[in-house]
Amino acid sequence: MGDYINEFCMHTATCGQLGLEDVDGEVVLCGWAWHNRDHGGLIFVDLRDRDGYTQIVVDPDCVSAEDFAAAEHLGREYVLRVTGKVRARAEEAVNPNMATGAIEVLASKLEVLNTSVTPPFSIEDGIETDEITRMKWRYLDIRRPEMLANLKLRHRAAHALRNALDKRGFFEVETPILANSTPEGARDYIVPSRPNPGKFYALPQSPQQFKQMLMCAGIERYYQIARCFRDEDLRADRQPEFTQLDIEMSFVEGDDVIDMMEDVMAEVLPQVGVAQEFPLQRMQWAEAMDKYGCDRPDVRFGMLLHNITDLVKNTGFKVFASVAQQGGVVKAINAKGAGDWSRGEVEKLASIAEENGAKGMAWVAFTTDGQEKSPIKKFFTDEEWAALKAEMEVEPGDLLLFAADKPEVANAVLSALRLHMAEALDVPREGHALLWVVNFPMFKYDEGEKKYSAEHHPFTQVLREDLDKIEDVPLECGSYSYDLVMDGYELGGGTIRIHNADEQRRVLRRLGLTDAEIDEKFGHLIHALELGAPPHGGIALGLDRFIMLLAEKPSIRDVIAFPKTSSASDPMTGAPSEVTARQLKEVDLRLL
Repeated sequence: MGDYINEFCMHTATCGQLGLEDVDGEVVLCGWAWHNRDHGGLIFVDLRDRDGYTQIVVDPDCVSAEDFAAAEHLGREYVLRVTGKVRARAEEAVNPNMATGAIEVLASKLEVLNTSVTPPFSIEDGIETDEITRMKWRYLDIRRPEMLANLKLRHRAAHALRNALDKRGFFEVETPILANSTPEGARDYIVPSRPNPGKFYALPQSPQQFKQMLMCAGIERYYQIARCFRDEDLRADRQPEFTQLDIEMSFVEGDDVIDMMEDVMAEVLPQVGVAQEFPLQRMQWAEAMDKYGCDRPDVRFGMLLHNITDLVKNTGFKVFASVAQQGGVVKAINAKGAGDWSRGEVEKLASIAEENGAKGMAWVAFTTDGQEKSPIKKFFTDEEWAALKAEMEVEPGDLLLFAADKPEVANAVLSALRLHMAEALDVPREGHALLWVVNFPMFKYDEGEKKYSAEHHPFTQVLREDLDKIEDVPLECGSYSYDLVMDGYELGGGTIRIHNADEQRRVLRRLGLTDAEIDEKFGHLIHALELGAPPHGGIALGLDRFIMLLAEKPSIRDVIAFPKTSSASDPMTGAPSEVTARQLKEVDLRLL
C-alpha cells in the first residue's frame, strides 16, 4: 500500500502510520472521533480510520475559537479532518499498546465533515452486542478493528492467490451468473426470465461446467474468484451465496493438480502468517473414514477410532455381537481425561450419538482411583475385557465411547463424539494442519432417493481399472479425486474430470438420468467433450472458509462484509423482500 493511499484524497497520512520519525512534520488526518477527553482546557481526541488510531491534542491557543468550540462538542463517530504538527509524547504519556502511541498531533485546524447520531453499539473490539444487531448495522460493525482486520486478511489472501496463479500461467476468466439449472446436489436459486415467459435461469452452484468448457476452448489454465449460490440449510460455515477460488487445468492427470496447488499454497501461506511444511500428507479416503470417521479429519489431536468388531463378535453383549455378525462394525474412541465424569454427564453424550443416527451409546469409565464403571462390563469375559483394554490402551482416567451400527453410522457417531470431547476436554489444537484426502469412491447410494449419486460430482473420472464396474457394481468404483483439508474443515475439493463423451454418458446414466435428460441438462457439455476435449482437472477452494480458519473465527459470517443470517435473510437491507404485483406480472408469475 505504501503512501499511495494518501494520494488523491483529503489526508496526507493515515491514523496508523505516524511515528517518532514524523515528529515536527505537518500532517492532515481524516477519520472518526472515537474517544474525546477534556483535561483542564486541553481536549484529547482519539481519531480512528481503517489503519489505526492517532491521539489529537486540541489546544485553545493553537486553534481558532470556532474550532475549539467544535472540539468541545464532538460526539462519538463524528467525521473529522485535522491539520496539525506531529510531536513526541511525554515519556510518561507514551502508550505502548497503540501503534502510534509514541506521538500525538497538535491540531492547528479541526473541521467537522459530518456529525453522527449515537451509534447503537460501541465501535470497539470485544463488544457483547448480539450478532443480529451487528449485522443490521454492518457498516458500523466493519468500523471495528477486528472486523477491519478480517477484511484486510481476506484481501491479502485473495491478492496472494491471484498473484501466485498469474505467475503460473493462469488466466482469470469470468463465467455466467445466469445459467441453466442442472442437478449438482443442492437446490438451485432460480430467476424468472421476462423475455422468455415460463422459463428460468439458475444461479450457479459452481462454475464447474463452464470451466470444463473453457478447457475445451483451449484456455488451458483458468481461475476465478467466483460467486456461487446454493439454496440449502445454513450453519456457521455456510451461506446462501459464497465465494470460492475456482481453478481448472488442461493436460493433467493423477497428482498434477495437487502438486500445483501445493506449490501455490507454499507461496501464499507465509504471506498470511501460516507456517506449513510441504509436501502435505496424503491420506487415503478409506483411512480417513476408518481412523477419524469422516473425510475431513482434524489431525491436530489423537482420539482415533478403533475397529473392535472382531474382538466383540462373540461377546455376551448382544448389541455388539449381533451388529458384528450381521456385517456392521463396532468402533470406539478413548477420551482420555473424562474417566471421572459422572454417569449423568456421560449419558448426556447419547444425544450426540442419536443426532448422528445411532439408537444409543455404550460406554466404559476407568476412574483415576482405579474403578471400572460401565453397564456393559458384566457381558464380557475376563479375556475379552483384557483384550479391549489392551486395544484401547486404557489408563486410569479414560472414558471409552462405543458405536455399533452400519459403518457410515458408526463413523458419523464417533466422529461427532470425537470433536465434542476434544472441545469439552480442551484438548490442545494449536496452529493449523493441512492435508489431502484422496481417492474417494465414485458413487454412493442414496437411501432416501433410492438411487446412486456421485460422491464428488458426476464429472469426476472413474479410475481406469474400475471403468467396467460402472453399470454392475458402481459402489466398487474409485475415482481420481482429492480434498484439501484444513483444521478439520474441507477447504477445497477437486477431481480429474471425464473428458470422453461416452464415459460421461455412462456415468450420468448410472445416476439415473435418461438419454433425453442427459441431452436436455448436459448436452452443451457432452458436445464440448465430443469436439476434442483435452484431459483436464481442477479444484475449488472455499475462500470464506479459508479466511475464517486463518482469522480463527467460529463463523464465516465474521469474514464476509455483508453476510446473511441462518435464515438466509439480511437484517440491514431487509432482503429477501416482497415484490409488487407489477413485477410479478412482468415475469408471468403469481403467488398462490
